[in-house]
Amino acid sequence: MLLENLEARAFRNLAGKIDWGNGLNVLIGDNGQGKTNWLEAINLLSTTRSFRTAKLQETIRFGEELAIIRGRVRQSEGIARDLQVTIEKNIKSFSINGKRETHARYSEEMHSFVFNADSLEVVRGQPEARRRFLDESIIAVHPPFVQAFRDLARTLKQKNALLQSIAERGDPLEKAAELLEPWNEQLVSLAGRVYRGRVRIVERLNSELENRLFGNEDVELRYVSSLEGKGDLSDYEALLAERLRMRVQAEVVAGRALIGPHRDELEITFDGHDIRKFGSSGQQRSAMLVLLLANLEVFRATRGEYPLLLLDDLDAELDFKRIGSLLEFLKGRTQTFVTTSKAAFVNEFGASAAIFRIAAGGAESAARSAV
Repeated sequence: MLLENLEARAFRNLAGKIDWGNGLNVLIGDNGQGKTNWLEAINLLSTTRSFRTAKLQETIRFGEELAIIRGRVRQSEGIARDLQVTIEKNIKSFSINGKRETHARYSEEMHSFVFNADSLEVVRGQPEARRRFLDESIIAVHPPFVQAFRDLARTLKQKNALLQSIAERGDPLEKAAELLEPWNEQLVSLAGRVYRGRVRIVERLNSELENRLFGNEDVELRYVSSLEGKGDLSDYEALLAERLRMRVQAEVVAGRALIGPHRDELEITFDGHDIRKFGSSGQQRSAMLVLLLANLEVFRATRGEYPLLLLDDLDAELDFKRIGSLLEFLKGRTQTFVTTSKAAFVNEFGASAAIFRIAAGGAESAARSAV
């Protein structure tokens, strides 16, 4: 898929329209001029989400009532469509070729993956970041799955509220179990879908990682259920239901749900060692890049084309040797968007790139020699 152009209106400080190149696109400018804002706009148009904030009203320029992002995307079969995301307060609406569409229908049109400083939380941070990585990987290849994650989050939130109410009232254990039963039944059903979805995406990512996509690094994933060692995971729903019945008192005391896929972990090993505990900073960066490339390949195998790739301040996270290897791998595969503030980056990698100088939210096409 190719994003042919992008126009932003009242979205942060952005102004104007950019006609993108088919391969590598480099956005260069001083800090605070809007380079990352353009990537965020692409991300919103392609995934309906921002990689910077959950409060989308923050993206609307001060004094304006709504922000609009629109662009033309061309699929591999040559069909072009005009996409638009409108943000009003914290509400998004979507249109394809001028016709308003549901989120589910719109989400099938295009996708992008992002690499930035926050991405490294997957290999450095807490389990929540790794679960989110898996969930976003699933949604990329199967957008309707987002509803299962939303339903699970809502069920857990409502169950936690009930657990706190039970604890405050001091309900006896039998009554607590009775009150919790309907929520636990919902949890079991939704958790089973999420568990199997995560296990399957880990299998698919590992099959791509075996191909050593980027250098000789041996990166491997293992999904670790919080129920591991507690019984037969092949009958996940039955095991989860049993554990929920056994742990009613513990959950009431804690005031929150203690059992389910929200407590699971993703182990990432680099040459056989836990990357979070034993990996160097360079190894962690390399591992994250390998995971990103594996996601690209899983997407292509599923959807028949590559997604867009957004690389924010790439030269702040990787040395030029790794960047060169990465861009060489991506050549002919993805339409890639990179931000930088360094002319040296453009001199090194800009020979075949479309280069745009960003200033005060606007963009001007620039020759490599003029940067």
